[in-house]
Amino acid sequence: MELLRAENLTQSFDYPLFSNLNFTLNSKESVVIQGSSGCGKSTLLHILATLLKPNSGKVFYKDKDLYSLKENQRNEIRRFKMGIIFQTHYLFKGFSALENVELSSVLSGNSLDENILKKLGIDMLLNQKVSKLSGGQQQRVSIARVLCKKPEIIFADEATGNLDFENAKNVIEILIDYVKTNNAALFFVTHDSKLASFCDRIYTLKNYGIC
Repeated sequence: MELLRAENLTQSFDYPLFSNLNFTLNSKESVVIQGSSGCGKSTLLHILATLLKPNSGKVFYKDKDLYSLKENQRNEIRRFKMGIIFQTHYLFKGFSALENVELSSVLSGNSLDENILKKLGIDMLLNQKVSKLSGGQQQRVSIARVLCKKPEIIFADEATGNLDFENAKNVIEILIDYVKTNNAALFFVTHDSKLASFCDRIYTLKNYGIC
């Protein structure tokens, strides 16, 4: 089932990034976007995740034209249907790991999934303040926070950049298993070709489009 569709996306800032870009993302599918620094990978993710309106073109979530919706409608879809994992984890420093994860569950109306916490190896760290955790541990808490809200689409922007390869591989396997099990989808931006190889489709953003 098609979850997300981009039609004729065009975006530029001081220079053109991509033009008339078309893209689809289906349920149970993991897709990777690669490309050189500055080519527009993160910008494309921000557009698809409703964080940035494109210069032109449309983005559809289940046939709803996202940028023709009212802002509160778009925010509701992002809150309940999308999860975004950034390279910078944006955790609440004064909270424990558990409180950070629980906050996401409460806001999305879902119960805490203890199995996800165990798979990510943070179940023994829940009572620690996130400021006391290593960078890699903090990143895994931020990933748990997204997965526990049970999104239909996960956007991951260099989400494993702070992890060593074995932990990064574990995270990607968890994300792929999640989308397969929950009829969800993964849009993954990475420079790591080894991690990219685990996903269903790999695209390269270049020459103002994807191939």
